[in-house]
Amino acid sequence: MPAQFHAAPVAQMDPVTLYRILQLRTDTFVVEQQCPYPELDGRDLEPGAVMLWAVGGTADQEADDAAPTATLRVLQEPEGFRIGRVVASPEVRGTGVAGELMRRGVELCVAQSAESPVVLDAQAPLQGWYESFGFARSRETFMEDGIPHVPMRRG
Repeated sequence: MPAQFHAAPVAQMDPVTLYRILQLRTDTFVVEQQCPYPELDGRDLEPGAVMLWAVGGTADQEADDAAPTATLRVLQEPEGFRIGRVVASPEVRGTGVAGELMRRGVELCVAQSAESPVVLDAQAPLQGWYESFGFARSRETFMEDGIPHVPMRRG
């Protein structure tokens, strides 16, 4: 099934879809990466928080299975936007689904304010991937939950 892309303010999301997104994030960041920390950080509930997600993108996903296969979150911050919680299920990694989702996330930020910077904290092995979307290292690497992260900025 080809990937279908969606975006919605968190406050307007269907609870089942939001639950499935949070489950994908927990399965990846807590279980797969073995980082036992609270995935739910409270920021999903901030005014202006927008969730982007993809459904499909795998050959074997049933058309009626609306489980998200990739997601990211956009937050408004005083000086611009923050993209975070970027995740793709193992089934779609390397297929371009996450890349298209990231492109759409950046596009959403730019459409709201072309002159505002967009920041993110990339897991160090993915720095090059984020650079392909126009991000550049903005500060020194730091450790978060035992994983090196690179602060990055676009604009």
